[in-house]
Amino acid sequence: MIATRRTFLKSAALGGAALVIGFDSRRLFGADEKKDASPFKPNGWVRIDGEGTVTLTISKSEMGQGVRTSLAMILADELGADWSRIKIVQASPSAEFKDLGTGGSGSMEDGWVLRRAAAAARAMLTTAAASRWKVSPNECKTEGGAVVHGGSGRRLAFGELADEAAKLPVPADTPLKTPGDFKIIGQRTARIDGRDIVTGAAHYGIDTKVPGMLYASVERPPFRGAKPKKMNESAARAVRGVRTIVQTERGVAVVAENTWAAIKGRTALAVEWSEPPLDAFDSDAHGKKLEEASRAQANITRKEETPAGTPPIARTIEAVYSYPFYAHAPVETMNCVADVKGDRCTIWAPTQAPNRLQKQVATLLGLPPEKVEVNVTLIGGGFGRRLAVDYALEAAEISRAAKAPVQVLWSRPDDMKHGHFQAASAHFLSIGLDVQNKPVAWKHTKAGSFHNLSTIESEKLRDAAWYRGYSWGVYDFPYVVPAIETGYVPVDLPVLHGPWRAVFAPSSIFARESFIDEIAHECGADPIAFRLQLLQGPDTFTIGNDSYDRRPLRRVLEVVRDKSKWTRKAGERHGRGVACNIYDGRTHIAYVVDVAVDGSGHVKVERVVAAVDCGLVVNPIGVEQQIEGGIIWGISSALGGHITFKNGAAEQSTYSDFAVARMKDAPVIEVHIVPSERQEPSGMGEPPVPPIVPAIVNAVFAATGKRIRKLPIQPEDLKTI
Repeated sequence: MIATRRTFLKSAALGGAALVIGFDSRRLFGADEKKDASPFKPNGWVRIDGEGTVTLTISKSEMGQGVRTSLAMILADELGADWSRIKIVQASPSAEFKDLGTGGSGSMEDGWVLRRAAAAARAMLTTAAASRWKVSPNECKTEGGAVVHGGSGRRLAFGELADEAAKLPVPADTPLKTPGDFKIIGQRTARIDGRDIVTGAAHYGIDTKVPGMLYASVERPPFRGAKPKKMNESAARAVRGVRTIVQTERGVAVVAENTWAAIKGRTALAVEWSEPPLDAFDSDAHGKKLEEASRAQANITRKEETPAGTPPIARTIEAVYSYPFYAHAPVETMNCVADVKGDRCTIWAPTQAPNRLQKQVATLLGLPPEKVEVNVTLIGGGFGRRLAVDYALEAAEISRAAKAPVQVLWSRPDDMKHGHFQAASAHFLSIGLDVQNKPVAWKHTKAGSFHNLSTIESEKLRDAAWYRGYSWGVYDFPYVVPAIETGYVPVDLPVLHGPWRAVFAPSSIFARESFIDEIAHECGADPIAFRLQLLQGPDTFTIGNDSYDRRPLRRVLEVVRDKSKWTRKAGERHGRGVACNIYDGRTHIAYVVDVAVDGSGHVKVERVVAAVDCGLVVNPIGVEQQIEGGIIWGISSALGGHITFKNGAAEQSTYSDFAVARMKDAPVIEVHIVPSERQEPSGMGEPPVPPIVPAIVNAVFAATGKRIRKLPIQPEDLKTI
């Protein structure tokens, strides 16, 4: 997922019982042109029924981020709909919906285009009402799901006008509302589907039940390339409820009448696997290889030569920061229901990538994609894991063999050991200081691994932009230093690895923002004042085709400085740390973290003050929840578990040995949304994650005087008793 991950077609369609409006980035088209809609790739459509209910089909997967609510808010506000009468339906891949996908923190930016469809519908509804009343459309407005005549107060509900509006020409470029006209956008709004979620009425993938459905549990190879040597099929078949055993491309499945029988049968199967090779993957050895590579000659991603007149380097500070493997560990493990019948397949899946799932299942079964129906359910945690579709391929293959609908449900150890991991990386950083302790030369080289979920074309490996994409937080160094050099060194990695929340930025920002603190300490400077000083200079800078603005980063740093009472003295074994970042050039975040470290070396994050500039805010509650979720995610990766490999296999299997933050670990969190100069929203799913870990690490240094250059933080490194 490089910087071009948001090149989805930003388009939408609006339809009703009689009123249908769709559009792409070039033109609008009306109901009489719907037959021409196939070349366009809508990401949403709306139906207005005779009762005045507006049903919005959502193209984005809901996995806790509140995207359904925010997209509905965008459309309802521009349309002038009655918020209480908005309903939502999940889109499925079809001729209309060819680009469904949720990732890259792009939902709000992609969905902002819904305003164009809503504005066109608003104009047509208003024109239809004005025609009835024989008044000028300029005298009318929409509000509360109706068109209102300003002079007389007459009202006509949307449902009453849909047929007439559909017969009108579609306006080519309807003016959009200004922020001052918004009634819903920017307001604190409860989730439109919140009641269903908290009462259990909402349908997650794991809730799917189909008549005649069987259940499968799959024994998978412990490492890539392992082969089954021996298994006890008779013992597995003897378990009550076990129907059959299916050997698949991905393992051996026990298919049964219920989940318990499938799990018991799998245990009884007792598969023995081939021995790992002598050079089987080992994460400790890989870590050493990464560190060596970080000091090697890199593929340069940014180079700014020393300007004439720059003072010479008087001394150099160097450090290597190491980042481990992490699992996604969502609460809802991977699951899918597949029903293969003849030349058709029906899928029910919690997926972030329904079109990809449809295509790959179709290829597996030898079917055209339109013969694979994909029903997208709610997701109990995505974090990038459900951009892969391996669990759906398993379900389809097993259903075809079992000749029945089958639910594949991964166990917690399955999910922990057989996902695509956040890849480990190492970062070599150095700073050259002049005699006055001013930075004059910066270098940051990242050694990491390309995602291996799919094949990378060889020509991309020669493209500097490709390497930049794998080093967010390295090449987009926001500070003003005369000479800058950043680079990336790819290191082969045999274990499956791919997108993890915020993808490549967490490791890079951990290294960069921790090292910035080291430099501030060496220079005897306050860490926030030091950063603000380094942000003086040109307000904007450009790398390749991407532009960045330092001004919002300065503002969020100033806000957390003031709101956290930064200069207040901390108690013994207590410390305060800071970190900040510009994510993908759009979202600016800063944190101040307060920690306490006890005598046993255990770290408690007590308070986090956050400031964010994420453009125009659609739903402040959603922004706050994303910040809070990102902070908890970061606490887990800083203080919790990580994944290690021996003999090619992941060693961790449950939340007991891959610890995540619990309720008792949650700090007091203050979120301050900084008013933005941008008039459109930017992403908030990934941006909160990268700066939180270095802020914690920097607070630990302030409390103990010990630098953390390797994650997760180990209590034995900090204990005093």
